[in-house]
Amino acid sequence: MKRTSNILIVAALATGAFLAACNKGEHNRKPGRIYMPDMYESRAYEFYSARLSGLKPVEGTVKRGELLPYHLKEADTALANLVKNPLTITPEDLKEGERLFNIYCGICHGTALDGNGPLYKGGEGPYSAAPANLVAGAKAGYTEGRLFHVMTYGYNMMGSYASQLDRAQRWKIAAYIKSKQPGSAKPAAEAAPAKDSAKAK
Repeated sequence: MKRTSNILIVAALATGAFLAACNKGEHNRKPGRIYMPDMYESRAYEFYSARLSGLKPVEGTVKRGELLPYHLKEADTALANLVKNPLTITPEDLKEGERLFNIYCGICHGTALDGNGPLYKGGEGPYSAAPANLVAGAKAGYTEGRLFHVMTYGYNMMGSYASQLDRAQRWKIAAYIKSKQPGSAKPAAEAAPAKDSAKAK
């Protein structure tokens, strides 16, 4: 019995000493050692430094609000013809597509999409080769998927615009070009008000 009480007394004293060692007061600012200090106190990065701002995103990641990645390769032009526009195009999207087209594409292809932009001017401009006519000829038969593919990878003398225009912007431009080509259908959102106004009369 005496031995058991001695063991209990020693255990109580050890527990008390342990608790006293852990709690050194309310304002204790010296915790014990940190096992992995590089994870506990992470290194601060200057995100706008030249080294970090030039880094590409981690492969396979999609930034918030961005469309899913485009997986076709440059040579997959036949498959690009089958790709459908993932956006539901509204009249506002077509206006935005026109605005972006005039900024990025109109300089070569012209605001009338006839391939007679300021850089060509019927052969009088600085470029001797005529840009593609997007409303007549072979290019007028391109699907939205193929137009998007060309903007993504470039074609002949035209370079890629993937670094200047995000995926949604390229799809809006493709929809705008397609809406200007012969035989194109207007978006449903644009056609609906015309029916409503006819009923009102």
